[in-house]
Amino acid sequence: MKNISYPLKFNPILKDKIWGGQKLKSLLNKDSNLPNVGESWEISDVEGDTSIVSNGNLKGQTLKQLLDEYKADLIGEKNYNIFGNKFPLLIKFIDAKQDLSIQLHPNDELAAKRHNSFGKTEMWYVMQADDDSNLIVGFNQDMTPEKYLKHLEDKTLTEILNFDKVKTGDTYFIEVGRVHAIGAGVMLAEIQQTSDITYRVYDWGRVDDNGNERELHNDLAIDAFDFDMPENFRVQYQKEKNKSNDMVSCPYFTTNYLHITEPILKTNTKDSFFIYLCVEGEALIETETTSEFIKQGETVLLPAAIETYKITSTNAKLLEVYV
Repeated sequence: MKNISYPLKFNPILKDKIWGGQKLKSLLNKDSNLPNVGESWEISDVEGDTSIVSNGNLKGQTLKQLLDEYKADLIGEKNYNIFGNKFPLLIKFIDAKQDLSIQLHPNDELAAKRHNSFGKTEMWYVMQADDDSNLIVGFNQDMTPEKYLKHLEDKTLTEILNFDKVKTGDTYFIEVGRVHAIGAGVMLAEIQQTSDITYRVYDWGRVDDNGNERELHNDLAIDAFDFDMPENFRVQYQKEKNKSNDMVSCPYFTTNYLHITEPILKTNTKDSFFIYLCVEGEALIETETTSEFIKQGETVLLPAAIETYKITSTNAKLLEVYV
């Protein structure tokens, strides 16, 4: 059996989007001929978009093949008992040259019933933001289904949405049922459940090259809203150097912030895989048998079978993710 105890890299899956831009190519060095690269799917087990290993002795294998063969050695005993041969997370970088549609995601129960899918709890870490760029998260006032539907009908939805100006490092936790959108000029990292289910409720009157508007999902969306959510979506976190700082912890994933300026030794006590997204700088990840370099815009998966490893850098910022 081939060795899985090394840091795995995958070929990015790049997505052309009507709202996409050039930053994933120019800032994160993603190689693509697509005109408007909106998303780079870094690690994916979404049907039809399964990641393929790009390094080491498992190069060319799909994430699905790895799960079939290595099971708990890849994702951990506890995770394998819950998810089986389905990788639980989808990791992306996103570049919005234009505003994304106003949207929300269903919870696990609705998504399973309607789409045979997980729900889509997610979080955002802003990697770069143009001056005066925004994220839309939640409403700017108390909301009821009746009030929301009236604004939707009157085409005044933007009057009741909450616009937040953002800068590098700003972090948001987007629970299912919360309305949201990435604004023009924002490039971010997104960590989410493995799901591609989005309910689009407003798209700025935008049309494609053929003059067609994109489909809206208002009939489905109204049941997916949670109008009573508290305003707890802005994530406050410490930035102490050379340690894992808590950012987001929920039933679906935990994400920590690491600013590394000297070598740190890590021990996996979580019975889980670990994912590292490099959001700034570059770092070296070393296991007992091998090492892998990671730079801004790259992502690496450490299988659960790896017990100890070292991360070395003089100045790197990483997001550390596990389940």
